[in-house]
Amino acid sequence: MRDYEIYTLKNGIRVVHNQVTSTKIVHCGIMLDIGSRDESLANQGIAHFWEHMAFKGTHKRNAFHILNRLESLGGELNAFTDKEKILFFASLRDDYFERALELLADITFDSIFPSSQITRERNVILEEMAMYHDDPEDSLQDEFDSVIFSGHSLGMNILGTQKTVKTFQRDDFKTFVKQHLDTRRIVFSCVGNLSMEQVVKLAEKHLGSVPKLVSRVKRKKFSGYKPKETILKRNVKQARCAIGRTAYHLAHEKRSAFYMLTNIFGGGGMNSRLNMALREKYGFVYSIGSQFVPFTDTGLFVTSFGTEPSQLKKSIELVMLEMKKLREDKLGVKQLAASKEQILGQIAMAEENNLGFMMMMARNLLDLGRITSLEEIFERVKNTSAVELQALANEMFDEEKMSQLIMQP
Repeated sequence: MRDYEIYTLKNGIRVVHNQVTSTKIVHCGIMLDIGSRDESLANQGIAHFWEHMAFKGTHKRNAFHILNRLESLGGELNAFTDKEKILFFASLRDDYFERALELLADITFDSIFPSSQITRERNVILEEMAMYHDDPEDSLQDEFDSVIFSGHSLGMNILGTQKTVKTFQRDDFKTFVKQHLDTRRIVFSCVGNLSMEQVVKLAEKHLGSVPKLVSRVKRKKFSGYKPKETILKRNVKQARCAIGRTAYHLAHEKRSAFYMLTNIFGGGGMNSRLNMALREKYGFVYSIGSQFVPFTDTGLFVTSFGTEPSQLKKSIELVMLEMKKLREDKLGVKQLAASKEQILGQIAMAEENNLGFMMMMARNLLDLGRITSLEEIFERVKNTSAVELQALANEMFDEEKMSQLIMQP
């Protein structure tokens, strides 16, 4: 079990640290409980644009100095935006931990959004959009989000639209940041060979001076899912298909068991039922997979693949057949045991990744108010029964509740 410690600054920012004595690299990041779902139709894409602009200038640094400050030491500075979070993070030798923390605090809380850089970065994001539209896998997922979460911000593209991205000005960023920043919903997370005392001392120095911020904005919950079938014409050679529905939220008691069921059905292993049926037996696909993505108030289950147009109908039938088998046939003792060992191994290997563990601690604190231990996850998996998995399959793999998105040449 990994040991970690948590400390709360007076402004509400939480600090979580896991000391790993066997490494010289420190991974640290500031995670904000803000994402693309916190946008409106008029400003969609602004959270992701803000993430880009954080690297473009603060009161004491220009873009060159920001980008060069860690890179010149062999370190890495990066960020991402998803539906519910923004993370600014760094990885480098632990000798330079304070330099990383100070820089992360600077770009997170002291960006000035230079107008000249907004114009330049706007073009970069428009190119990113063009690149995304050229990738059918990425565009299929985002199009499917809009089908499942129709009329809600969860269904909006994280990049925004060309129309909205072209309108953003300096005041738009300042307004969005002011409305949504809440120091109670910010976590600084760290993994490396540093003591908690060192981390807290430097966090007090560089994050303790951030004024206490409170957001009055309430995140709109999603409801009203209705199954749909949608066909799109795109400039692609393969037919691409996404099949899925809404699923359990992050704190739901059935979340762990459904994650296990999803892994059996179409997880990353080459022995998943979908891979064995569609690739190994029939050769219809190069890759096929299922994902369960939980959010704070809902979740998404999706299976996606690409195939020759002439094989699309049969491929969809095979996906539905595998769902039917899990609904009707309870896993045998050996099948259940093997499935548990597989997912336990996957989880254990994931925890070996220090960068991923740093991100997981921050996300857990923001979403659940605590960090879920490996032992707790293992216990949930071990206690999942075949009867429980079959009941879940009957609840979640109901064909009448599935939506489909087909992207045709």
